[in-house]
Parts: sequence; structure tokens; C-alpha cells
Amino acid sequence: MTFISIVYAVFLLSLLGLYWSVSKQRSRLWLIFIASLIFYASLQAIYIPLLLGGIYVNYRLGRAIAKKSEPTPRQQTASPPWQERFANWERRRLFWLWIGIFFNIFLLLGFKYVPFLFTTIGTQFEIPIALDTADWFADNIIAPLGLSFFSFECIAYLVDVYRGAPASAQLLRFASYKLFFPKLISGPITRYHYFQKQLRGLIFPASHEWVEGLWLIACGAIKKGIVADRLGILVDLSFENMQRAGSGDLWLATLAYGLQLFLDFSGYVDMARGSAMLLGFNLPQNFNFPYFSTSIADFWRRWHISLGDWLRNYLYFPLGGSRVGLARTCLNLIIVMLVAGIWHGAAWGFILWGILHGVALAIHRITDVVSKKFEGLKRWWKTIPGMVTGWVLTQTMVFFAWIPFRLPNLEDAQWVLEHFWQHTGDVQFAEKVYLESMGLPRVELAVLIAVIWISMGLSYAVHRGLKLQLNWPLKIALVPIALYAVWMFAPEGGLPYIYFDF
Repeated sequence: MTFISIVYAVFLLSLLGLYWSVSKQRSRLWLIFIASLIFYASLQAIYIPLLLGGIYVNYRLGRAIAKKSEPTPRQQTASPPWQERFANWERRRLFWLWIGIFFNIFLLLGFKYVPFLFTTIGTQFEIPIALDTADWFADNIIAPLGLSFFSFECIAYLVDVYRGAPASAQLLRFASYKLFFPKLISGPITRYHYFQKQLRGLIFPASHEWVEGLWLIACGAIKKGIVADRLGILVDLSFENMQRAGSGDLWLATLAYGLQLFLDFSGYVDMARGSAMLLGFNLPQNFNFPYFSTSIADFWRRWHISLGDWLRNYLYFPLGGSRVGLARTCLNLIIVMLVAGIWHGAAWGFILWGILHGVALAIHRITDVVSKKFEGLKRWWKTIPGMVTGWVLTQTMVFFAWIPFRLPNLEDAQWVLEHFWQHTGDVQFAEKVYLESMGLPRVELAVLIAVIWISMGLSYAVHRGLKLQLNWPLKIALVPIALYAVWMFAPEGGLPYIYFDF
């Protein structure tokens, strides 16, 4: 069951009918819990016990970390001093926190990174048994869907509780939060206390919220079903046959992949947010026109916003953030983005992608510090030529970094980079990819991609510049048209969501 399917439509409508027919919060929690299990079971039922076990362990760890530690009046006057007992308990709280962090990291390592680690060790030190172990894991162990998002949310919850936020008092409430099906597989990463606050004030959505929820679902379906999946066909054919592709084909495939990734993931998030809105929840926004950022720092404030927020609050700030001097700040940025790369996948391409973004952020920080010392340079970056320069530099870096992200085998990524110029492609390749598979000549397809960019630019201008929105009667009229268009024009079978792999 995926968001773009008749089965999901029936599932969601049935759940909404039951969900809003009951008035007790506990009954709605049970419905969310059961529905989420059904949703996950339709994709990967084998790992439901693992998820339930992980939820219980994190729930108990949260309770242990939040256990009452402030002294009573009697303890304050007792001997030995209560301060010593308080300090001991603080150490135990920290101990349980680290147990929780290691537990969730161990889940990630055990399922996603064991083959990569054994392959690396076996290759570097020529250990055949390590290579055999890596092959066995790769052939027999499949990572649970949504494990990265699951683990990061659990770590955030435990850290928040350690910092003073209340722990969940009910296992059902915590399990409903963790399994909430709209965000379960690919986010957005949502904090427990943000979800819990909405749960306490849960009310039947107003008419405009129903319209907005349906509109988000329709927009997400268009992004994913029609645009991203069509671009994905071009990307897959080009990179899977890259030795036959010419330089122009590689450029086109790289641009198409950047758009595919954005539209695929943002389309998923739109549908997740729309589904949650119909259930009375407001999930955090995850994208804000990232391809119109004029700096790499601004890009990460707009791309995968919930992950960026997690990295800042639970890694960058604990490392010292920008309060530890310029050199250490730059190192912190590189470390944070290296972790982001590793989080996305167990391959050198993802590690390189993270390092590239970390170095880019460090260079931006240095440039920002230097610009503040020269008033003319500081003003120049705010001029139209300065903003255009910043946009070109930022997006050039972002799209070049997508190459190792899409081709995590560094040999493949290197081959593409080396053949970006003056490489003649196979004539049969162009005929097969463009005419047979896409139904358009290469030039027309390039124009179509340019039209997508222009459409995004116009949308950006309308939303950010003119602050205009479609009114709700127009939205509700366009929803069935959009869904019908997806039904008619989406590729048969569709492509899997890219972030399901992460």
C-alpha cells in the first residue's frame, strides 16, 4: 500500500469514518495504532515485532531518564548532603540516555551498515571471511522500512526528556506517535512533544482544513505520480546505461535527478501532511523552495527541514555550534554533514556527498565572516548580481553533489564526472531512451525540464514574493481533476519512493 493507490484511498477513507465517529481520545489512539500496523504490514510485515520492541525499549528508557530526581524537603536537610545523591542520579540519567542512543544507533548499524563495514574491512585488509559475511548480510538481511527516521525520532525523544521535557506517561500514546502511518516510513521527523501537544487539543478539522488536506494530497500525487516518476524513467535509463550516454545526456540526467528527488520526496511529504491534517494533526513542513536558495546554509534551511532541525539541535549545538571559534565551527559543520551522509546510506558515495556539503557550509561560514569585515562586500551579496552569483554557486554545488548521491559507487560517479564534456553518446541510446521510453526527442525533453524549472520559479514568486494563495473553492475544484490526471497519466506501476531506501 503506497500513498498513490486505490487501496490507500479506501484505507484512509475507512479510517477517517471510524476515527471521527468516536469521541474518546483513547479510542482514536487505538485506531491510529492499529491502522498504522496495517499500513506497515502491507509493506513489510516481518519487522512489526522489531518496531514494537524498539518502541517499548525507548518508552521504558524515557521513563527511566525522567524519573523524579529533585530532593524532598526531608532530603534537603538529611545527612549526607542531598546534593551528592542528586549528582549520582544525574549520572544515572546520563547513563540511561547513552544506553538509548547506542541502542538506536545499533539498530541502524546492524541492519544498514554491516555489509558496508565488512566489505570495507575485507577489501582493505584482504580478509575473505569479511567479504563472505558482507555478501551473506546483503543477500539475506533487508533493512526495515523507515528505520532511519524511527531511530532519529527516538534519539530526539530521549534527549528532549533528558533536557527536562516530560516523558510519555502512556505506552499507547508513545506507540501511536512512533507508528503514526503518514510519517512512519519517510518522515517528516516529528518531535514527540510537538505531536503530543496536538493530541491533547484534537478537534474535528474545520472546512478549510479538510480542503487544505485534500489539496496537499492532490499536489503530492501530481509531483510524485506524474512528474517525478516520469523523470525517474529518464534518470534510471541514463545512469544504468551511462557508458552509452553522451555528455549532454549526462547533464540532462543530472538535472532530471535533482528535480526527481525533490518532487518525489516533497510529494511524499505533501501527501503525508495532507493525510495527517484530515486526522487533525499538523506535521512540520519539510521543504521551502530549496532550489532557489542563494547560499548553501539557506539551502539547508529549506531542504529536508526536519532533518536539518534534528542535526542542529541534537548534533551541531552539542558539539559547540558556532560558539567555539571559526576553525572549530567549520569542523563541526563537516562532522554534522558527514553524519547526514552516513544516515542516508552505507556507501562511500553518501559519505562523499556529506563531506561535500560540510565543506561547502564551512566555506560559506568563512565567506560570511570575511564579508562582515568589509561593508562593501557585505552589501554586494545583497545586490541582484550578488544574489545571482550566490544562487549559481549554490545550485552548481548541490547538483554536482547529487551525482555520488545517485551513484554511491564512487567509480560510477567518477566516470560520469569525467565524461561531462566532449563525450559522444551512442545513437541507439538516444533513440531508446528519448523516443521509445520517453516519447520525446532530447531537445523537447530538455525544454520540458526547463518548463518545470520555470513553473517552480513562478510558484516561488507567487508564494514568497506576492504572498498569494489559491482560494479554497478553487482548490476543492482542482482536487478531483488532479487525482484523475494522476490516474490517467502516471506510469503504470509507478516507481518506489526514493526515500524508502533511507
